[in-house]
Amino acid sequence: MSSHIRHPRDLRQAVCGLPAADVDRWETEDPPRRDYTCEDCYTLLPEAQRPDDANHPPGDATLIDTLRRIVAERQHLKIDGVIVDVWSASVTVLIWDRLRGDKRQRLLTLPSHELILRCVAIYRRVAKNRGGQ
Repeated sequence: MSSHIRHPRDLRQAVCGLPAADVDRWETEDPPRRDYTCEDCYTLLPEAQRPDDANHPPGDATLIDTLRRIVAERQHLKIDGVIVDVWSASVTVLIWDRLRGDKRQRLLTLPSHELILRCVAIYRRVAKNRGGQ
């Protein structure tokens, strides 16, 4: 059975409605740290139901401006159906600023969430090689 997110108002129940007795594992971190959390829990969270704050098709360079706004305002936004937190936005901007133009163009061909995940992966690899984390 997959993990479930605890309901914010009823700690005896998952967000998707399963009672506590039927749940093997709770994800209590916000956001959940596992990739295999129940899909219903993700889609039923209030943050997931709000409309997108920004839409950026692949190739749209204004995505970086939106990420810079997240960092400046220290407030997460929902971009293309995905909630982007301040840390992910700051790491993406940090990596973006250090890339060459040809590498930037390759990243811009990806959907926004993939671009962010690639930049986070680059950051983790660099941090690991420097002895951090």
